[in-house]
Amino acid sequence: MFAKTFISIALALSCVATAQAKDWEIYGKINVSAQQSDEGEGSFGELKSNASRFGIQGDYALEEGLTLIYQLEWEVDPSDEANEKNIKSRNQFIGLQGVFGTVTAGRHDTALKLSQGKLDLFNDYEADLKSLWKGENRMSDSVAYSSPSFQGFKLLLTHVMEDEADAKSAQSYAVVYGDESLKDTAWYASIAMDSEMNGYDASRATVQVKVADFKLGAMVQQQEEVETGEKADGYMANIAYPLNKWELKAQYQTLEDDDGISAGADYKLGKNTKLFGWYSSFDFDTKVDSDYVAVGIEHKF
Repeated sequence: MFAKTFISIALALSCVATAQAKDWEIYGKINVSAQQSDEGEGSFGELKSNASRFGIQGDYALEEGLTLIYQLEWEVDPSDEANEKNIKSRNQFIGLQGVFGTVTAGRHDTALKLSQGKLDLFNDYEADLKSLWKGENRMSDSVAYSSPSFQGFKLLLTHVMEDEADAKSAQSYAVVYGDESLKDTAWYASIAMDSEMNGYDASRATVQVKVADFKLGAMVQQQEEVETGEKADGYMANIAYPLNKWELKAQYQTLEDDDGISAGADYKLGKNTKLFGWYSSFDFDTKVDSDYVAVGIEHKF
């Protein structure tokens, strides 16, 4: 399986080169940390890969003002399992861009997941939003649409096909405003909802602002399990502050009686490389509390 995957990658690269694409690149990141974890049965150390990944993406100019776009991305784990357990699929799609916006088909993050922008300061770590909330979905059989920007506003739509006779399709919708990196605008905001997505309906509102050098963020979510009708509400708030080569950050998230708090710092070693450390603690109503502390390194290429 592992060998077949890399043969497929090589073939994809060959096809791209043959087509003489307008632009294509291999990209990725390696993020590995030494982590001490306590999940109720005693503390233990482990080496963790935090969504390390690589991929191929590019575009190709067509007629009628259209551009073909594509992306093939995989997650890898340099710290743990080998062979076929080491690699799994992430966003993989083909699509078209034009004056109408962008349409893609394949495996893709849903509109609701994308609507968070870069708000989650502990994305891919133990305190990732998905640790408490539903809605962080990357779905196969997805047709996705992103509109052109109109006075800073964009519309995101996702339709997930049934894939089998007795299944249901699912939809995800979002309206976003501003620059998620807070470079072109001083604030970013979005509202989003899921319908029948992975067994849940969910709605989410997000806002992030830059005040002086501080980045302040907040998010509220409502979710309902479709089969049982069980509902849950939660909110999240965070703050980040740059200090020379450091970025200091803290985040708090709840879902009903469950909550988690995290604090950490990143230290920039270069344009694409950083050291980091963080601590996360979860207080659960119906299961054992958990605590984590980690230090690590990330390099993007």
